[in-house]
Amino acid sequence: MAETATMELNKQQAEQVGTGVVKRKPVFLKVGELKPGTTGNTLAVKVLSSTTVLDKKSRNTSSFSGRSGAAHTHIAECLIGDETGTIVFTARNDQVDLMKPGTTVIIRNAKIDMFKGSMRLAVDKWGRIEVTEPATFTVKEDNNLSLVEYELVNVVDE
Repeated sequence: MAETATMELNKQQAEQVGTGVVKRKPVFLKVGELKPGTTGNTLAVKVLSSTTVLDKKSRNTSSFSGRSGAAHTHIAECLIGDETGTIVFTARNDQVDLMKPGTTVIIRNAKIDMFKGSMRLAVDKWGRIEVTEPATFTVKEDNNLSLVEYELVNVVDE
């Protein structure tokens, strides 16, 4: 009898553990809403262009670093956008293959990097990119957020 009570208790605990993780629905932002220094951005965008900026093979093919992909570095700058504007996305290694011009992608958990005073969107190991159904919106190409130059200003309290 004590055994069935223990089994019932374990079953209840297992059910509680299963429901302990509450997933939030993603909040999709528009490109025009992106701000410097933000992280966790989720967007649905079209890829307009992709330009390879670095395609470097390692001199030592038997890499000792232990990192997968350490023998080859592939970086592309992709112009992506939606109906509110465009921004440059920095794609690395496997991401480059997904970012083909004309495709629609969902970018999850992206961050804004600052490069020479302008915003760039990037996805590190905590985010992901998935190709999705073609979007119906028309990209607003005359509002490129990566062409806006920002300046860091230190405010001194007196």
